This record gives sequence, C-alpha cells and structure tokens, in this order.
Amino acid sequence: MNRGPVDSGVPDRLYTITGGRSRVYESAFDLVTIVVAESEPALGMQSEHVRILRLCRRPTAVVELAANLRLPVGVVKILLGDLRDAGRISARHPRSASSGDRLPPPETLKKVLRALQNL
Repeated sequence: MNRGPVDSGVPDRLYTITGGRSRVYESAFDLVTIVVAESEPALGMQSEHVRILRLCRRPTAVVELAANLRLPVGVVKILLGDLRDAGRISARHPRSASSGDRLPPPETLKKVLRALQNL
C-alpha cells in the first residue's frame, strides 16, 4: 500500500517516541541550553535516549541534538526532560558573553550555525 508523501507515518513515530506527550511542562531547555551526559546508556533504554547520551558525552546544545537526531526541537526537549528526571544528564545555559567571558571558539559557532541551517 502506497501512502504517498502526505501520510508518511512521521506523526505516529513522534507520538511513539514521546509516549504521546506533546509538551514540555517546564522551560528548562531552550535552543542554546548545553546538555552533558552524566551516565552511560543502560540496557533496555529507548533508542533515542541512548543516542542523546552518546551525543552528549561532550557538551552539546539542544539545537545541535535536534539536528543530529533529525527530530523536532519539541520532541528532543521532551526526551531531555526524561533523561534529566532520571539523573542521566545535566543542563545549563551558556554563560553570557557580556559577563566578560570569552566568546566560544569560531569552530563551535560554525557548528551551531550549520545545525540551525539543517533544521
């Protein structure tokens, strides 16, 4: 049966990934929130959670995660909430450049720009 481009099954997949949840009830994550894995993936974890933990072995922005996972940012925020509630990640907002800190290296800024362009 050919479903065609209109009915690709993507909404069903996203519904399954988030367990039917469609909103993050807390504004803990925005596009530039930096996420770091605090543990390794465990057996039986949802595959998207495993991928996030592997990607976050180094500090990674939410927008970068969404681009690498090829998932909408809202879905990624729900998954991040699950991992944060389980104590498997930590998240923080990057320091403001106005506080006298140096700007991120140009390579980091280029990666973020590429991730935004891929969304």
